[in-house]
Amino acid sequence: MKLISAVIITKNEEKNISRCLESIKWVDEIILIDSQSDDQTVAIAQKYNARVFSPEWKGYGKAKKEGVNYASHDWILSVDADEVVSEELKKEIQAVLDNNSFYAGYYIPRKTQFLGRWIKHCGWYPDYVLRLFRKSRGNFNEAYVHEKVVLQGDTTRLKNELLHYSYPDLESYFKKFNRYTTMGAEEAFQQGIKTGWFKIAIKPVISFFIHYIMKQGLRDGMEGFLVSVLSSLAVMVKYAKLKEKVKNKQNEKIKV
Repeated sequence: MKLISAVIITKNEEKNISRCLESIKWVDEIILIDSQSDDQTVAIAQKYNARVFSPEWKGYGKAKKEGVNYASHDWILSVDADEVVSEELKKEIQAVLDNNSFYAGYYIPRKTQFLGRWIKHCGWYPDYVLRLFRKSRGNFNEAYVHEKVVLQGDTTRLKNELLHYSYPDLESYFKKFNRYTTMGAEEAFQQGIKTGWFKIAIKPVISFFIHYIMKQGLRDGMEGFLVSVLSSLAVMVKYAKLKEKVKNKQNEKIKV
């Protein structure tokens, strides 16, 4: 089988990292890019012989790209700290790489758990993510958030799942909610995107309709309803934060 380097980025992930690392201990190398955690994240990672680096935080894309650059092997498996490579996915990865695949990368179906329930609709599943790829054929872009792999060559899909234990409770959800809406607003601000009443008041309603009706979130019970409501709320908050940033920038110019 081809040699694999797993790349993970972390920030205070002591509650998740052991489960993640246990599921990838079969790879040939683990690269951990840590953003100055002040819990036991690094200590736990070192027990799994991970190579730990702590660069200045410059966003998700740059952090993952740096992790890939540190990797010793050509095949990269990118995993988040709150994700688990299922046993079936492990065997499938080993099998495709044993067969001298000509593909440059593989999309993996990701299944996310929300408040203890696996979400099968809402547009959340199957959430195909490009997480297994050749270092010689590509790398992550430098997007501050919503990073992606830019790859040269053909890709295909794997069948077995990457398990995402992202939202065990509402407290953890809203911690990520605040962080991601802030980063999303910052990214939009840097891109010069404008906002107004339509994006703040109307787009969230459209988002709810898409998640709950068109993508059948209603079939996921109360959890599906909450996912749809909270996803629409995230749209509103991101654009409200963007409006605030634009206003603050305008006020700074007036003062000058």
